Amino acid sequence: MTGTTFHATSVWAVLRAQHDVIARDQLLDLGYTRHAIEHRIARGRLHPQGRGVYAVGRPGLSREGRWMAAVLACGPTAALSHLTAAALWELWPDPEVVHVTIAPHARRRHPGIRVHRRAAEITRHRGIPVTTPGATLIDLAAMLSRESLEAAVNEADKRDLIDPPGLRDAAATAGRRRGARALRTILDRRTFSPTDSALERRFLALVRAAALPAPRTGQTVDGFRVDFFWPDLRLVVECDGLRYHRTPAQQARDRLRDQTHAAAGTATLRFTAAQVRDERHRVTAVLTATIARRRAGRAGDAA
Repeated sequence: MTGTTFHATSVWAVLRAQHDVIARDQLLDLGYTRHAIEHRIARGRLHPQGRGVYAVGRPGLSREGRWMAAVLACGPTAALSHLTAAALWELWPDPEVVHVTIAPHARRRHPGIRVHRRAAEITRHRGIPVTTPGATLIDLAAMLSRESLEAAVNEADKRDLIDPPGLRDAAATAGRRRGARALRTILDRRTFSPTDSALERRFLALVRAAALPAPRTGQTVDGFRVDFFWPDLRLVVECDGLRYHRTPAQQARDRLRDQTHAAAGTATLRFTAAQVRDERHRVTAVLTATIARRRAGRAGDAA
């Protein structure tokens, strides 16, 4: 096998693993000379994508190719992090600026790349070096609102990337790292409940703001999976988004659920998405009054 064939075989293997981008240092390690690299740039075979990184064959790159190019440009200690890592893990939309974390001692600057410097827990996903799901969520905790962070945590749980107990452990070992405290706060067993939708997260925020007891989520009650449940009060709350509750068939099933709950002694409250979003005071008042009445009734039964 000739040297040229060796080079081509090795380069294509690297490109397949790196989303069609390659670093100058990698080309040198494969035996290409500086002159050979410059010749290929001049002939349009290599297309610069930042400092010392090239797309091969064509300048256009996929999203993953852009991310890989940013990591390669930042050196051997680099990994996607923060919002960009969250996008790679499918926890957050693709941000306009690529976030990369490098080792604390690294001193490179890279136009168009937001560089963070610290020791990071790194893995690979789709062939790209990236902070682990736990480390990514800790970074997000320093950047996002509580509601957005809870959405990302729930998405990570649904995708089996990391569950709340595992994330709680990661936050505990992160010490005083920025974001760890905020993440520990929302993961507190008294306040955090995994949810299936933004509407349900908004309802939980309303419950917290009213200083009401936290319900359980995702429970099966009287044979039906419910949104929220207070077991000591036998109280169910359903938050009805239009997507799932606008058809006659779904409305008939909802009536059957409510009737089954009533026959079992379980009270049911239903709030629409519009009520949770726009009538927070009314929702809070109804829920507070219902909880108080259910408590009083339970106390009377016990006496």
